[in-house]
Amino acid sequence: MPLQDWFLTAPERANPVSELPVWTSGNLAEPLIHGAAYFDRLVTEVERLGEGDHLFFADWRGDPDERLRPDGPTTSQLFARAAQRGVVVKGLIWRSHLDVLSYSHQENRNLSEAISAAGGEVLLDQRVRRGGSHHQKLVVLRRPAAPEQDVAFVGGIDLCHSRRDDDAHHGDPQAVRMAAAYGDHPPWHDVQLALRGPVVGALDTTFRERWTDPMPLDSENPLAYLRDRLRGADLTPGPLPEQPADPPTCGPHHVQVLRTYPAVRPRYAFAPDGERTVARGYTKAVRRARRLIYLEDQYLWSTEVAELFAGALRDNPELHLVAVVPRHPDVDGRLALPPNTVGREQALALCEQAAAGRVHVFDAENHAGTPVYVHAKVCVVDDVWACVGSDNFNRRSWTHDSELSCAVLDDTADERHPPDPAGRGDGARQFARELRLRLLREHLDRDPAGGDDADLIDPDDAVAAITAAAEALQRWYDGGQVGPRPPGRLRPHRARRLPWWIRAWALPAYRLVYDPDGRPLRARRSGTW
Repeated sequence: MPLQDWFLTAPERANPVSELPVWTSGNLAEPLIHGAAYFDRLVTEVERLGEGDHLFFADWRGDPDERLRPDGPTTSQLFARAAQRGVVVKGLIWRSHLDVLSYSHQENRNLSEAISAAGGEVLLDQRVRRGGSHHQKLVVLRRPAAPEQDVAFVGGIDLCHSRRDDDAHHGDPQAVRMAAAYGDHPPWHDVQLALRGPVVGALDTTFRERWTDPMPLDSENPLAYLRDRLRGADLTPGPLPEQPADPPTCGPHHVQVLRTYPAVRPRYAFAPDGERTVARGYTKAVRRARRLIYLEDQYLWSTEVAELFAGALRDNPELHLVAVVPRHPDVDGRLALPPNTVGREQALALCEQAAAGRVHVFDAENHAGTPVYVHAKVCVVDDVWACVGSDNFNRRSWTHDSELSCAVLDDTADERHPPDPAGRGDGARQFARELRLRLLREHLDRDPAGGDDADLIDPDDAVAAITAAAEALQRWYDGGQVGPRPPGRLRPHRARRLPWWIRAWALPAYRLVYDPDGRPLRARRSGTW
């Protein structure tokens, strides 16, 4: 399988200034499903670090009091204790909008101050496009004396409230406020990757590029600059230790690091015209799809993204799209809800018009019937190419905010029938297929060990099995919940059609505020990424 058929080449990455490798080989990628699994692993790995080791992290939101295990430690305790042991702790957290807007300005500041007081250095980073955010979720742990133990974590899970949930989906005891339908402890579905091998060096480089960028941390925000000066905040990134050599090879996985950085002034030193390898990477992989695109996403909106899927569906009459999304937006209210609704309704309609009967969209719930908030950002194409990261399937994530994802190709073929579902000669790959099956086993209440996978491997069989389970559960609800609840946690997603007078204002608000465009003007005009 030629890797360049699926991965971006150096010219296709279109950012020669960055020192990031085109891709790396000899890695080991492990999906960690849900925050409880990720946080438990993170605690284990951080507690192994000693004097002179490195702990670098970047995040959208960090709550200092979030318990990473039921009995702790909290995020701030884990990282502060590492700094006190002599670990070099460096962090970049988005400065965030104000808490009164349901964001996390104060929480991020508190985490920064708590870790910095213990000897680390955590900066509030506002080097973003106006109205944008740093949305990357990255932790890099390096041990210069034992590089074979280096590990990095990338995905959709922030170090904050509501994320510590498991497959039972009772929610995190420490919850953020969301739409009322999700209850007091919103069930939360998410995925993170644990990565070992040379890719850790590439992710280390990703952090270092942001850390050493000369753009001021309070770029274009004089009020924030003044507040920071009055508080005596750290506005100058300190020196980083010398970057160790890449860890040794350790597995069969090729990994391509994909990123989004907007076109912004002043320019990023490492991405003068921005970077849109997330969008370009998805575009290349989706255009190769022939049988099945499986995705999970928080939003799944934007006509530009929907048109990519619609084009693939039109061009390939055997291709199916299966998507798992939240039943409701994370916010409600007369002003916030309509823009969150209209974007998905528009995108799904475009896909369904392109391939009636081949677009299958579901939402999830726990066994008590409470909707599960799907925050995962996962895509599997033909059981060959898989991607997990921080980016959502929308224009904002593909052009406007900073994002970070990892696409994985596995050298190990999966011989289960069909061994080559797309018929292109690439063959199904163990990592991609097993990731899809692990997610479906949970959603359909199947054997976690894979004993019930017979009708989930072939794409057509899988679509039929998912649809049958979701429709059976919906019929149970429609019939008054008589008799035992059918197995499974998926129900057909029913997009809400807004009245025209609400669409009249919600659509412009969605395009301008919720889903802005961060591309250079020439890319917008040409309709390219």
